[in-house]
Formats: sequence, C-alpha cells, structure tokens
Amino acid sequence: MSTQTTATPKLYIGLDIHKKSWSVHFRTDLFDHRGFTMPPAAAQLEQYANLHFPEYEIHLTYESGCCGFSAARYFLSKGWKVVMVNAADVPRMNKQNYQKTDRIDCRNLSKQLQASQLKAIYIPSESQDHLRSLVRHRNHIVKQLRQEKLQIKSMLLYMGIPIPEQFDNPNWSKDFLQWLTQLQWTNLTATFSMQSKLRILNILHQEYLQVGNELRSYCRSNHKKDYYLLKSIPGIGGYLAAALLGELGDIRRFNNEDQFSSYIGMVPAIHNSGATERTTGITPRGKTLIRSYLIEAAWVAIRRDPEMQAYYRKHFGKNVKNIIVKVAHKLVKRILSVIKNETPYTISYERNKQTCLTAGTKNKVIKRSLKL
Repeated sequence: MSTQTTATPKLYIGLDIHKKSWSVHFRTDLFDHRGFTMPPAAAQLEQYANLHFPEYEIHLTYESGCCGFSAARYFLSKGWKVVMVNAADVPRMNKQNYQKTDRIDCRNLSKQLQASQLKAIYIPSESQDHLRSLVRHRNHIVKQLRQEKLQIKSMLLYMGIPIPEQFDNPNWSKDFLQWLTQLQWTNLTATFSMQSKLRILNILHQEYLQVGNELRSYCRSNHKKDYYLLKSIPGIGGYLAAALLGELGDIRRFNNEDQFSSYIGMVPAIHNSGATERTTGITPRGKTLIRSYLIEAAWVAIRRDPEMQAYYRKHFGKNVKNIIVKVAHKLVKRILSVIKNETPYTISYERNKQTCLTAGTKNKVIKRSLKL
C-alpha cells in the first residue's frame, strides 16, 4: 500500500548571527535535526537546506542586530519565510539567564518559531535601508558639529579669553567665526590648535549642508507624493519629512494610530497591578531619533498652527514637558492621517476661531463666578 504526503513538511531554522560566524539550529515539524556553527555566508546555508530538505517549506528567524537586514532580504528572495525579531521580545526561561550560549539561543529561536511565539519586526527594503543610513549619518554629523563647537569654547574658557557679549549665545554667526580667526595668540601652537579646530568645523558644516540637501533631493525625486504630503503639516519641513520616510519606511502599513504611536514610542509606560496603576513617563521603546525630532517639530507647530496653539493653551498650567509630548502625539496622528488619506493638511482657521470663542466664553463664566 502506497502512502502520500498530505501536508508540506516544514523546516524551522534558528539563526544567531555574528560578524565572523553563524550559529544555526535545524528543526522540522517532527524532530530536531542538528545544530552547528558555520561561516557567515547566506548562500552556504541555502545550499545545505536545499540539499538535505529539498521539498520542505523553510521558515527562518534571527534577532535583529548590528548585521542588519541583508541576510533576511536574501532568504526572502529565495522564497523562504523569514521572521526577524527584537532580541528583547524572544520568550526565554529563567534558566537561560544563567546559561547563555549561541547554541542554546538558536535552538530556542527555532522552537519559538515552530510554536508561533515570535512577533516579527518590519524588514525594510534595501533602498529604504540606504536612505535610513544617510539620515543617521546626518545626525552623526550634527553631534560632531556640536562637539567641535564645545571644544572651541572650552579652549577659550581654559585660556581665559572671554567671548564678546554679542557672540556669547548658542548661535554661531559669521561675525563670531571671523572674530575667532582673527584672535591673536602669544604662541604659535595655540594659533595652530585654533585654526585646526576651525578647519574641522568648516568641513563638518559643509558636510552637514550637503547631506541635508541630498536627503531632500532624493525624497523629492523618489518619494515625491509622501514627501509633499508630510511637508503640508505645520512643523514638518523638508529634512524632517525625509527623516520620517527614511526611518519609518512605508507609513501606510500601520493599521491605526495606536500602532503608529507605539512604533515611534509616543505612548506612556504603564504598570497596572490589581487596583494600582502608575505611569513612568514615555516608553523607552521606539524610534528615539524620530521622537526627538517630533518633539522639536511640536514647538514649531504651536507657533504656526492655530489649532495646535489652542490645544496647547487647553493644557496650559501643567508640566510643560508633558504638554509638548501631547502636542507631538497629536502631530503623529496627523502624519498617519495625511499619508493614509493622501490629502495635504490644511489649517482650519474657522474651526480655531470657534474654539477660541468657546474658550473665551468659558473664561468669562469663570471670572463672573469668582466675582460672585
């Protein structure tokens, strides 16, 4: 009597990726196959799997880290089902806190993959990955610029040279830079030190401008529709629109505002146990770079958008940091709405006028009651 396979056999591969080696564990839907260490070569792993499991549906998982998404994109192109996970979200037993090896980790990953206990993270395309690298490179240049400016001011302070009052502020004008170049030092070594710092500052500033221009130019050419939709929102300029596209990728993949806010990290951290509930501020999980940009953009939105200003005034009197996070959260909702509806944002002055009239009426009622 001949037997026929009624279901496609499945292979689950747990992968622990490092720079110089990969730890791999193979597990089928019936039994554990084996685990081993191999060179970091995706083609070699594909060849082994196709040789020993030719008719299997292959599922693979590994933790996101410094090695990025290139391996995941390679296996996806070969028809494998890939699940990339956040290392903090992998279920682990208490025992694994005391006995942790690459072999144990990849075996646990394959087990959790088979049990469907892993929550996949978004795998960006290669072009988006490259755009995001440019966004983060620009942020790195900003940090270097800030550090170099601090080095120059620290040298002046250490040498006892006071900065003129008109230049003693965070803004570095051309006049201030000219004053720095014309400083007279009693020793040639100090002169060379300051000139070297100023040359580095000038190079960093030129790179800062060029990278920003390249980001905006690329997004205008390749993401024109979404770029201008984001720019229509008060508080979001050309660079922030490019940064949002680079860091977040396809915003349309989010189903609702809660998912989008949670992904960025614009939600509170909540601890609820029994009848006790407490919040510990904003969650530490999220896109920290984008979150900081949105906080800055919220201050601009308050100045430019009457509706945002009215919303800020509504909460006026509370902790300023809490209020601005609320405004930034409202800005996040606008971003998702504008992209989903594919409609540019328009400022509603009439609606804001009605809001201000209502607020003014309430204030009059409160004042009248206080007099009574």
